[in-house]
Amino acid sequence: MPDNSIPAPKETICYEEFGNLYLNITNQCSARCVFCIRYFADGVYGYNLRLSREPSEEEILAELERLDLGRYREVVFTGFGEPTCRFDSLLHITKWLSEKCVFVRLDTNGHAALLNPGRDVVEELKAAGMKAVSVSLNAESEEKYNQLCRPSLNGSYKAMLNFTRDAVAAGLQTRMTVVGRQDIDIGKCKKIAAEIGSSFRVR
Repeated sequence: MPDNSIPAPKETICYEEFGNLYLNITNQCSARCVFCIRYFADGVYGYNLRLSREPSEEEILAELERLDLGRYREVVFTGFGEPTCRFDSLLHITKWLSEKCVFVRLDTNGHAALLNPGRDVVEELKAAGMKAVSVSLNAESEEKYNQLCRPSLNGSYKAMLNFTRDAVAAGLQTRMTVVGRQDIDIGKCKKIAAEIGSSFRVR
């Protein structure tokens, strides 16, 4: 009997949008944000971002080698998980891209220091060639942050703020973002970003 089922979409490591190339290297995350897209969809822009297993560094680099990286404004670590859960792979791939004069950005929840204790995560990112970071602020207070983002690690809100301060101090292009929701005080969030020295965006 023929199989008339629709084949599942291919799992996506690299995907394009807005003139950028995005890298989906993990589905692990240290938070369970109530507004996270992965609780409502399998991906974005028509790409399936659910991974049945994490791609190896070799697989990620093989995907990148097939592309004309000069076409993109920037390559961004983002996707359906927190990239710093795979910190060493993130560093290795960033270094590889930087050696090809590619502008690299990290979209992160800012928990890297908690996920990788004992390491100077921002200095390691900078040394690897990371040029910019976009940090999810998401709330104007630790109490609200814990309610909305449900982090798995204690002290995640303070760690996120410290990560952002360190990124600014290291000279990385730094942006803080929030989701546009009625229960988030956008004005207070914007003030937090300004006091740290970061730019700010509502996403």
